Amino acid sequence: MGEQTRIHLIRHGEVHNADGVLYGRLSGFSLSDKGIAQAEAVADTLADRDIVAVIASPLQRAQETAAPIAARHDLPVDTDPDLIESSNFFEGKRLGPGDGAWRDPRFWWQLRNPFTPSWGEPYKQIAARMTTAVDKARARAAGHEAVCVSHQLPVWTVRMALTGHRLWHDPRRRQCAVGSITSLVFDGDRLVDVRYREPAGG
Repeated sequence: MGEQTRIHLIRHGEVHNADGVLYGRLSGFSLSDKGIAQAEAVADTLADRDIVAVIASPLQRAQETAAPIAARHDLPVDTDPDLIESSNFFEGKRLGPGDGAWRDPRFWWQLRNPFTPSWGEPYKQIAARMTTAVDKARARAAGHEAVCVSHQLPVWTVRMALTGHRLWHDPRRRQCAVGSITSLVFDGDRLVDVRYREPAGG
């Protein structure tokens, strides 16, 4: 067995979103009080781990989730744009039942192809940039552990890519709750295990 490295992919905590919009890459969306508590729960769970780098998406909710983790290890929060949320045509729009944007026939063209998907950043592009982010973190933390704070779809997509699964999927079946930890275990440069935890509750 070679040198093991662990990359902990964290989905940010719950976001304050009073208007119920798809916030995507929009600025100004911070963690809710529950989200702050979730970030603290993740930090507590990882407090005794051999973490040598904490890296986050540039979006506010990811930075706020990373902060208590970094503080526990006396590390700065580094930013990697490859960890950012995926782009989405429906950003800023409400998607709730009854008044959701997808009920508007003007938008149906955006829904034509779920396999790419046609409404947002292609899955292959998400997988490529997230794999790059994981590779960079793994190089920095060789023989140790690193944290990468990102978003649900990017975390799920890179997990599927690295484990050889198809990228298109039913979004309702993603195993990636707010405040969850998806840990990638590498033996050298080979992925040997994936572990999933929800220290903050689902």
